[in-house]
Amino acid sequence: MTSVPVNTRLPRVGTTIFTVMSQLALDHDAVNLGQGFPDFEVPDFLVEACDRAMREGRNQYAPMTGMPALRQAIAAKSEAMYGRRVNPDTEVTVTSGASEAIFDTVLALVHPGDEVIVLDPAYDSYEPAIALAGARAVHVPLDPTSFAVDWQRLADAIGPKTRMLMVNTPHNPSGAMLAAADLDRLAGLLRDTPIVLLSDEVYEHIVFDDNRHESALRHPELADRAVVVSSFGKTYHCTGWKVGYAIAPPPLSAELRKVHQYNTFCTPAPTQLAFAEAITQHPQHHLGLGAFYQDKRDAFRAQLARTKFRPLPVPGGYFQLCDYSAISDLPDAEFCRWLTVEHGVTGIPLSPFYEEPPAGQRLIRFCFAKAPATLERAVERLALIG
Repeated sequence: MTSVPVNTRLPRVGTTIFTVMSQLALDHDAVNLGQGFPDFEVPDFLVEACDRAMREGRNQYAPMTGMPALRQAIAAKSEAMYGRRVNPDTEVTVTSGASEAIFDTVLALVHPGDEVIVLDPAYDSYEPAIALAGARAVHVPLDPTSFAVDWQRLADAIGPKTRMLMVNTPHNPSGAMLAAADLDRLAGLLRDTPIVLLSDEVYEHIVFDDNRHESALRHPELADRAVVVSSFGKTYHCTGWKVGYAIAPPPLSAELRKVHQYNTFCTPAPTQLAFAEAITQHPQHHLGLGAFYQDKRDAFRAQLARTKFRPLPVPGGYFQLCDYSAISDLPDAEFCRWLTVEHGVTGIPLSPFYEEPPAGQRLIRFCFAKAPATLERAVERLALIG
């Protein structure tokens, strides 16, 4: 057999840490608090709406940009929540998950030789998209304790080759959020530049303690240069349905749709119709999501008091960072493997989210988007660690 030589375009990419740790959890019958998926049921109204759409024969290709009913519902929700009126025909694009929206945006708007600024720790799908575009990711670390933006370092990173800046709020993995003042500073940095803002807002509805999610759509100056990405999987507990969307001004939308058209082309029609019905007929779900997850956050943090893990603040999202330095000096990846194999609980190390992890950082990410029994079983095991 002859072999074809492979010249990889993604030399730094292997199996994701999420896949590795989930397989390790399976192998050792561990409680998996690593990968960020809920283990409770999707809302009945959503399943019923999807089933009805399928039985009514809505099973063929959807329009490339998304079902009109869903694009209209997204536009109406965005205006109601953020005060930004967007055109559902020219500014809203439905994609097969937020990851596809991010990939399409980068491939459409970033050219070979460009630079894209990402804020570390950053979700692991960002850099591969940048690399495939022939561009270079410029990593700017967030504060290692608060995960706030270091504005001077960010300003210093902007140069003549900067084409895009990627932000994520609420932030995965830390839960940190951008405030209104942060958006003002961001607008000042980007003013009079050609830089596109890609704002990853998939946890937009999961915010706590009466905080307000500051979407880029709230800020007119940023909204005019932004692609705002979100996901129904996080909002409706159905990450396996893989439906997301991007909102952007018409010129930016037109470009990302060119990639979307030849990437997935469209997303399953019945799921789109179900989400359109969910937004319009069941708004109490997305409006009450923060309170739903705040109860889970508070219960999990209270349970962790029985352990030697020290939980960090969680303003938004459904992840809890914990300092494990009172337990071990192992690097985070080794600690997560040890925790899974020896104690039957799986978390995610923070180091894969960085280009260069902070020296001596001892943090692990747990997902609390789980049923109460799952979290209790995990804490019972964590509490036994001396």
